Amino acid sequence: MNTYHRGWTLRRRVLALLAVVGVLLVGLAVAEAVVAAKNRAYTDAVLTRTGPLRVQGQELLNALLDQETGIRGYAVSGNRADLAPYEQGVRQERDVAATIADLSRDYPAVAGALRTAQQQAADWRRTVAEPVIATTGSSGTAAGQALITAQARQEFDQIRASVGDLQTAILAEREKGARDIERTGNMLVMLLIVAAVVVVLAGTLMLLSLERMVIRPLTGLAQQVREVAAGDYQHHIAGTGPPEFRRLADDVDVMRQKIAKDLAEVRAARENIEWVNSQLQKQAEELTRSNRDLEQFAYVASHDLQEPLRKVASFCQLLQRRYAGQLDERADQYIAFAVDGAQRMQRLINDLLAFSRIGRLTTGFVDVDLNRTMGDVASQTEPGRQYADAELTWGELPVIRGEEPLLTNLLVNLVSNSVKFRRPDVTPKVRVSARLVDAEWEITCEDNGIGIEPEFADKIFVIFQRLHAKDAYPGTGIGLAIVKKIVEYHGGRVWVDTDRAEGTAIRFTLPARPEDVEAAKAAAEAGPAAATGADAPAGPDGDATVTPEGDAPAGSDGDATAAPDGDGAATTSDDDASRPAGGTPAPADRPIPVGRQPGGTQDEDPPGGPPGHGTTGGTKEGVG
Repeated sequence: MNTYHRGWTLRRRVLALLAVVGVLLVGLAVAEAVVAAKNRAYTDAVLTRTGPLRVQGQELLNALLDQETGIRGYAVSGNRADLAPYEQGVRQERDVAATIADLSRDYPAVAGALRTAQQQAADWRRTVAEPVIATTGSSGTAAGQALITAQARQEFDQIRASVGDLQTAILAEREKGARDIERTGNMLVMLLIVAAVVVVLAGTLMLLSLERMVIRPLTGLAQQVREVAAGDYQHHIAGTGPPEFRRLADDVDVMRQKIAKDLAEVRAARENIEWVNSQLQKQAEELTRSNRDLEQFAYVASHDLQEPLRKVASFCQLLQRRYAGQLDERADQYIAFAVDGAQRMQRLINDLLAFSRIGRLTTGFVDVDLNRTMGDVASQTEPGRQYADAELTWGELPVIRGEEPLLTNLLVNLVSNSVKFRRPDVTPKVRVSARLVDAEWEITCEDNGIGIEPEFADKIFVIFQRLHAKDAYPGTGIGLAIVKKIVEYHGGRVWVDTDRAEGTAIRFTLPARPEDVEAAKAAAEAGPAAATGADAPAGPDGDATVTPEGDAPAGSDGDATAAPDGDGAATTSDDDASRPAGGTPAPADRPIPVGRQPGGTQDEDPPGGPPGHGTTGGTKEGVG
């Protein structure tokens, strides 16, 4: 069990401190409230009771003096009107006494002094004032003055002394109230000071606690984290302080361990990658060397290997021409077999070289206008189309990035393939169209030929794969393999549309230029617009149509596979017997045209008769 499960948590400690401080402050607040209430009560007593009591005590003394003055005046004058002060003083005494009695309920000393003064005043009136009034009224002023003796004056002096005692008691109560006010005020000040001290102490304790329980542990943890961040991933992170910080330190240390583990794996992976890179570098160097060897082999195959084949084929043809008819039929047949084998060997070598050099000998990608390319394709396939009386049309085609010779070779292969595998007694029609699909141009070459069974849709793109005997459809079977390699070299894909009921449609994609994609998006956002020429139907509306103007010489079998000669120039091996892809004359070491029969001319039919008249079996093979 981790140690941070023991002891108080930071929250518990803070709550405990706040609870203690809160209890102290609440107790101080209650005490201050009680003392303040007492101070207010004492102040009210001084202002509303002891102060008025002093005034009433003076009023009581004045009322008693009025009584004495009235008695003396009446005893001297005998005039009944001089008794008015006496009578008024008596009434005033009763009122003032009642007020003093009411105000002195909480002051027993004042109440006792009041009763004493009242008792003495009543005795004075009974023993002095009333007899003087009665005697003066009945016996005259002299008799009345005779009753006002020294004893009578002494009794009144006692009344004065009692009223003085009353005033002294009132003054004592007032001074006591003042002392209580002062005492409670001092207590309030003391409680406020205590509260301030409690707050200061609580704040100081809080700061010290934060320093000890928060700042120091966090500072230590941050220092350890910085050490790990500096690269010391093996440094153990230990936490101090409250359980929360120790738990945090443990979590950070777990994260450090994971990071250290991941870094170790990354280092191992990097070392492995570096090792793999070194191996790849070695393989790249080996591949470079192998490519050089392959180039050397291509050179040898283009010159040294073809030279003996040309000699064999040439001398066999000479034998065939010179001794034709002079030997028996079997000898003529053997010579024809030798010529045909040498020529097929030349075609195989040329096709292999052409296939291997796709993508290796590059001139770089440029903008290629496929409409202009189709013009070159029409020129190169013209002999085969004239022989088959074929019609070639194409819609508005795009401009793409690619290598023009390879794209020309691609389209020549497809068009020648469509012309070659035609149906008997049906005019061949070949159409090339394009449409933009997302960010790719989908280009279709479709015809009305013999078609392809769905089970052979993938097989036709395999190199040297043939679906017919060579006497039915001559060729090496590499044409569509070259098509596939050129398309994939340009970043596209090729396939056969197996949903067609008649003929063949070979589709392939090529990446579209960004400006074409943006233009298509803008047109789509602008709403319905006129259809572009890319998908327009064949015919006069934007389609280019090439039809034969006359009967071409026989001998073109539609095989338009580009094959490099000894100097690396791309040439057509079967379609146009001696014309390279660019329409320029063939070099001097051009191999003997495939379509020429031994001892015959270039315009003669190949062995087995004109192409397209053999048994098709409902399938079609790659150009070759």
